[in-house]
Amino acid sequence: MNGLTKREVVHKAISWLQQLTELFQRRRYQLASAAGITEQQWLVLEKISADHFIPSLFARERDSSAAAVSKIIRQLVDKGLVDVGLNREDARQREYSLTTQGKRLMTRLRSLRERAIDAIWMQLDLSELSGFCRFTDRLIEAIEGYEGKEE
Repeated sequence: MNGLTKREVVHKAISWLQQLTELFQRRRYQLASAAGITEQQWLVLEKISADHFIPSLFARERDSSAAAVSKIIRQLVDKGLVDVGLNREDARQREYSLTTQGKRLMTRLRSLRERAIDAIWMQLDLSELSGFCRFTDRLIEAIEGYEGKEE
């Protein structure tokens, strides 16, 4: 970036990262909408399909309320995407699983995501991607290390 000061380049980089974030968010919204769900519902479906889902832990991780997560679960149950049952070992605990329809939906969403990865990311140069990964690792570490120091 010839002729620009380091501060100008930094501001340009921040602007590009914001654009990338917006593009990713817009794409996720489009995929969720096309599947007939919200982005939050998609996040819950991903979590349920990946491991033992605990709504209160999910709410805490997302800085959300348990009531909000319960509402999303009810919506997913109403759509026929999630089953909720009692834990066999501890009846006080609930177990969450994807229905056949929920599994099909997640397969479709993952397929659409992989198609986009193939069309966009797989066309990029491996050494540039590796450099991007190294850079973003350092940037994430720096941002996380800075959090809270400003006050």
